[in-house]
Amino acid sequence: MLLPAKAEVARHLEQYRAWERLLLVAPADHVVRGNFENSGYTLCVLMGKRCAREAVDAAEQYLRDGAPAAALSSMTVARGAQGSQLSQGPQGRGAGRAVGRRP
Repeated sequence: MLLPAKAEVARHLEQYRAWERLLLVAPADHVVRGNFENSGYTLCVLMGKRCAREAVDAAEQYLRDGAPAAALSSMTVARGAQGSQLSQGPQGRGAGRAVGRRP
């Protein structure tokens, strides 16, 4: 079974947490909400989970102690969404608009 690179999981988990904090500050901001949902979806794909909360839990456990086999899917993304909007954090590095969302 292929496992995602821990550095990649850590990076996406960090982005998810950053968007989560921004969403708590500005819950009505559609761009922030869209990016938060996109980062959750990316974690779902990376960790092989159907729910963002489960994906976050699996990522935290994987980073903490090496991930039990049941926590991960055999489908893994080796490099994530490199170069796309999903790989851009809220620190201003091209934090784009939410795709498919209208205010």
